[in-house]
Amino acid sequence: MNLRGCAAQVLSRVLTDGQSLTAALESALPKLKEAKDRAFVQALCYGVIRHYFALDFTLQQLLGKPLKQKDGDIKALLLVGLYQLQHMRVKSHAAVSETVAATKHKPWARSLVNAVLRQYLRDEEALQLTCSADKQARLNHPDWIIRQLEQCWPDQAEQILAANDQQPPMALRVNLLQGSRGEYLDLLTEQGIAAHTVACCDSALLLDQPLAVEQLPGFGDGRFSVQDVAAQLAAKLLDVQPGQQVLDLCAAPGGKTAAILERQPALQSLLAVDVDEQRLRRVADNLQRLKLHADVLAADASQPDTWAGGRQFDRILLDAPCSGFGVIRRHPDIKLLRRETDIAALQALQGKILNAAWQLLAPGGILLYATCSVLKQENELQIADFLNSHSDAVEMTIHAAWGTTRPHGRQILTGSLQMDGFYYAKLGKTA
Repeated sequence: MNLRGCAAQVLSRVLTDGQSLTAALESALPKLKEAKDRAFVQALCYGVIRHYFALDFTLQQLLGKPLKQKDGDIKALLLVGLYQLQHMRVKSHAAVSETVAATKHKPWARSLVNAVLRQYLRDEEALQLTCSADKQARLNHPDWIIRQLEQCWPDQAEQILAANDQQPPMALRVNLLQGSRGEYLDLLTEQGIAAHTVACCDSALLLDQPLAVEQLPGFGDGRFSVQDVAAQLAAKLLDVQPGQQVLDLCAAPGGKTAAILERQPALQSLLAVDVDEQRLRRVADNLQRLKLHADVLAADASQPDTWAGGRQFDRILLDAPCSGFGVIRRHPDIKLLRRETDIAALQALQGKILNAAWQLLAPGGILLYATCSVLKQENELQIADFLNSHSDAVEMTIHAAWGTTRPHGRQILTGSLQMDGFYYAKLGKTA
């Protein structure tokens, strides 16, 4: 199988059909027998999506006229070729010849692909100058995302946009029930795997180079999980105590659920709720691998009357559905699949779930509101609206060496201390 052609098929499902990159890769990669081939196709796909706006702008300069919609696979293949020439250590002649060879299903495209890629090599410097003069291409994001970030963070917007285009580090959450972080770091060192600790999170390690989890010791036995450092902070912030009843809302795929149990195994109960039944299976699978237990329920977090049965909880984690603007570096297809109209709809849903969750919090309890967003309207402004309408809510100050204090809550901007963009606000309910 031609690997460039395989990557182009995956990319076409994202660019033409609107499928998520994760789903498109999950259907394609198992067909490749060699691990190195899977890694190469994945690198091509992530690279093209990550640099899509710059690559697409360059491609439009090279094409005499736009390709027809039915030829989205050829457009994807051209983007694959340009990405190799710009960003990979593939020899240019090999990149061109192998990309051209992937046109066998459409012989007419052979000469087009060959001509476009060779013209790029001839005019590379001029094309890059033209690209740098276009704001959307230079910043490599759609105009509306650039505008949103500039409105929220006028001084940091370009820094955030640049961080979005970087490959994120691979972070591990060590299962402290099975041994200390130092012990697991020693185990990695013994096996020649370089990693380092993170000062702001006692469960976190960052690998110097990403590896498949199967290459790391103890994955099947639950010694660790893969989770960004910013997401790991939730379990400690929630401050769960022995004997408490805990609710994890919008819990899938269960990383924070497991982290709570690893930090405090002596809970009375933990209920993990998510509206997506299929994604909830991943919660159950993760808990089984880690040898942990929680009750798992497929339900709508915004309608607790249909499933809570009047029950109240001492701690609630609300990992609210959001734009995902803090994790674009991990999910670059957000730049292509998210729409500007989504933001207001997400704000409304966040407010609805937050109000519903508050009904389930026992007096004296704590609710931790979290998003993987850097947009103020999903974060500090959402909490401001909530506090203005709930006299029994008190904000609890988060004192930390990470992020920045906001009028409400604490914000991590993408790339800060190598973390994803994340927001936390801690709310107490008066007795």
